[in-house]
Amino acid sequence: MDSVGVAAAAPDAGPGPAWQSKCPWGAPSTTSISCSLADVMSEQLAKELQLEEENAAFPEAVAAAEGPFITGENIDTSSDLMLAQMLQMEFDREYDAQLRREEKKINGDSKVSISFENYRKVHPYDSDSSEDEVDWQDTRHDPYRADKPTTTPRRGFIGKGKDITTKHDEVVCGRKNTARMENFAPEFQVGDGIGMDLKLSNQVFNALKQHAYSEERRSARLHEKKEHSTAEKAVDPKTRLLLYKMVNSGMLETITGCISTGKESVVFHAYGGNSATEDKVIPPECAIKVFKTTLNEFKNRDKYIKDDYRFKDRFSKLNPRKIIRMWAEKEMHNLTRMQNAGIPCPQVVILKKHVLVMSFIGQDQVPAPKLKDVTLSSEDMKKAYYQILNMMQQLYRECNLVHADLSEYNMLWHDGKVWLIDVSQSVEPTHPHGLEFLFRDCRNVSQFFQKGGVAEALNERELFNAVSGLKITADNEVDFQAEIEALEKMNEDHVQNHGKKLSTFSSDGDPPIYDE
Repeated sequence: MDSVGVAAAAPDAGPGPAWQSKCPWGAPSTTSISCSLADVMSEQLAKELQLEEENAAFPEAVAAAEGPFITGENIDTSSDLMLAQMLQMEFDREYDAQLRREEKKINGDSKVSISFENYRKVHPYDSDSSEDEVDWQDTRHDPYRADKPTTTPRRGFIGKGKDITTKHDEVVCGRKNTARMENFAPEFQVGDGIGMDLKLSNQVFNALKQHAYSEERRSARLHEKKEHSTAEKAVDPKTRLLLYKMVNSGMLETITGCISTGKESVVFHAYGGNSATEDKVIPPECAIKVFKTTLNEFKNRDKYIKDDYRFKDRFSKLNPRKIIRMWAEKEMHNLTRMQNAGIPCPQVVILKKHVLVMSFIGQDQVPAPKLKDVTLSSEDMKKAYYQILNMMQQLYRECNLVHADLSEYNMLWHDGKVWLIDVSQSVEPTHPHGLEFLFRDCRNVSQFFQKGGVAEALNERELFNAVSGLKITADNEVDFQAEIEALEKMNEDHVQNHGKKLSTFSSDGDPPIYDE
């Protein structure tokens, strides 16, 4: 049979071999799929077609982006939070797939490639994308870890001839110093010196190392000072706890705020409570004097207390907190002496460690003004002078004390009279420097009232003799102070003999009392 007959008989033949249905000379069989206009306009169909095209163009990227979609069949979708997490996960997965497609499109077959890993949305709930994450801890090269500098062998050099490199090479030492900077404290910012191939000389590295150590020590000191010291207008946690206990026990009703700050203490105003302490009625308004627990602002306070026979055995210069408590106790004892003698001064309520509660000199949270801030008439100024002179004599004769810091800054004007405050540094006349402190007080008082226009005000030498009862006859101030120092040397044995307060000062009877 010829080929023409085979070709003519082919359409009439029934089912035959597969090669007959794929004859190149046969007519193609066209099958049309009927679909409605709604299916053509469907977004789902468009999305499927787009996905097919992307799968055909980038099969690897799409295969990596595919994963089990979380549906309502395998997870509870009653929670709005779970629905939001599911939507966020799906959005992140699509966004990551888009970044991979863009990355593959831009890189192509180029030897230099870029990566969008920093822009990926790695969701914490997306377990399928964990395989695609880059874990720097699993890689051999960690870009955030300093490269180990090349070490030299034991012989101290590498290479030969002109290419020899010793361990003292400038470049090698510079890179080693840069890598060693990573061992500094975390708060000392050193930057990315390794990435910049920075080469530090030994001199610069040693200076930076010393500076890093000093900064670390300074920050530690500042932190300790902040935690364990009383700052200006603030209290440390231990002092705050003492104040809380006073309020909770009913001794104080409330603490209103700070009214005064000084070199050694901070004073707060408070309203007294209803409870009585040690048979003492708490006044309606109280002043809380909190002694600062740091000696930075008043370093010379030890000379007022170490030679006082009442506190000499308990003095310890190496323990600042004990000094502060002794300082507060010293003021309490001095105020008690003055109160028993009838000298106008704050009334002591209670002492707790370095917190001293006293009566408030003032009214309605307004403290009484200092003598330097108040404007007095000539009569009131004269009255104040004689009152202070009388108080100085009472303080010296009856209380056996010298104020040691008496000036217009430590005297208040309230209810038409002068009140003495701040007696923590007051010492006895037998103190090795007691007479010097008294002469300084007399000078301050005399100068203030002479400037205030009091004609009857004595000069400092006359006032000293009037208060102390001594008859020192010196024409000038230098000789006067020399005789005072000589008297103090004669009385040094009183500091050695505790409790013996016999005075060797030669005086003609008791000092006179000056009245108006």
